[in-house]
Amino acid sequence: MKRTLVFTLLMLLIALNTFAQDDLLHGFVQSNYSVRATKTDDAPEEMTAHEKDMILGDERVQLELSHFSTAGNTSVSAKLDLYRDAISGGAKIDVREAYLDLSFWKFDWRIGRQIITWGLGDLTFINDTFPKDWVALLSGQPLQYLKIGSDALNVSFHPGFIEAQAIVIPFFEPDNPPTGERLFFYNPLPPVNKMNLLKPKLQFENFEAAGRLYRTLWKFDLSLYAYRGFSRMPAVKTFNPNASEVTFSHPELGVYGASAQGNLLGGIVSLEGGYYDFVDDRDGNNPFVENPQARFLTGYQRAFGANLTIGAQYYGETMLKYDEYEKNLPQAFSKRDQIRHNITLRITQFFKYQTLRLSLFAWASPNDEDYFINPEIRYSFTDELWAALGGNIFGGTENHTFFGQFDENDNVYLQVRYGF
Repeated sequence: MKRTLVFTLLMLLIALNTFAQDDLLHGFVQSNYSVRATKTDDAPEEMTAHEKDMILGDERVQLELSHFSTAGNTSVSAKLDLYRDAISGGAKIDVREAYLDLSFWKFDWRIGRQIITWGLGDLTFINDTFPKDWVALLSGQPLQYLKIGSDALNVSFHPGFIEAQAIVIPFFEPDNPPTGERLFFYNPLPPVNKMNLLKPKLQFENFEAAGRLYRTLWKFDLSLYAYRGFSRMPAVKTFNPNASEVTFSHPELGVYGASAQGNLLGGIVSLEGGYYDFVDDRDGNNPFVENPQARFLTGYQRAFGANLTIGAQYYGETMLKYDEYEKNLPQAFSKRDQIRHNITLRITQFFKYQTLRLSLFAWASPNDEDYFINPEIRYSFTDELWAALGGNIFGGTENHTFFGQFDENDNVYLQVRYGF
């Protein structure tokens, strides 16, 4: 946080001295609450009734400032959130983005904190290995808060026959997963007295690097991806039951994939695949580190008139060293299937000159037998003011599956935003 704040202030000082006066200032004021709709048998005894019932109490102001040079080839942008947690009462600052854009010849440079999105999936990520806030998604925050910014150097090259993008991230940023504080989840490990988390140290060999080549061919957008870094989700590194201590770390990870998207059959067809190389356990002998995997998805989206859009996806992943995984899995742990797959459906319908929006996102896994359903109704009172009411419904036949573990976290949320 300190390094990002310093970088933001430095860029703003540069902008005030060297940029034109035609600044752009935007932002919004937002209230966002989420109430639990199920019993909380797994809640810690020390939690109050208020903390058990409330999953989210978020009140925030976002300020977005942009400066542009008189030549038009340089700009500075920053998004700063000031928010208060209405449950705990604490106030915080979140630098969502703060970057400098430079353009010259056939290069575009973006330096600083930025949100990076790759791939084609709808809430399904294969080649998008950049940090995400899963707590925001599961607790009813607007979808824009799923992604977390990275402090990165992002360079795009446009020679004409192909487009290229290279990203270097010196500072590792993990995902934000549920921790049990407000969202309860399945933990296969017995209770321990001490938990340690080891993050990659700030040194050159730990810099993350990602690259993408893309172009349009036969009316399809084609992309190749490569990433070298670390898993955003921690894995068990050592477990000492005698000392009641467990240590987590972020395993080294390489991801290599491709995607294609274009108009076909009256709609938009998407194809994406990737190979996950968990360097720390390429043989698949460590049950605590993800097995080497092949992942793929296919999607189809179609608009029916101006007000109705329907999209569907099929996603699958297969463990490539499954025999080794079975041999080394502790008896107390639930065994996963070698092939895991799921389907998703998204329906969006507008009414009343597109001021009223009804949407449904549904996710289900046939082999894990779990599901996630997110219905929402949103109404725009004016161009500046809108409100949304929705729900997050989780379930499954087993408590160790991806969404089955969140069965006690069903919630109803309210979002109200005024933009300026």
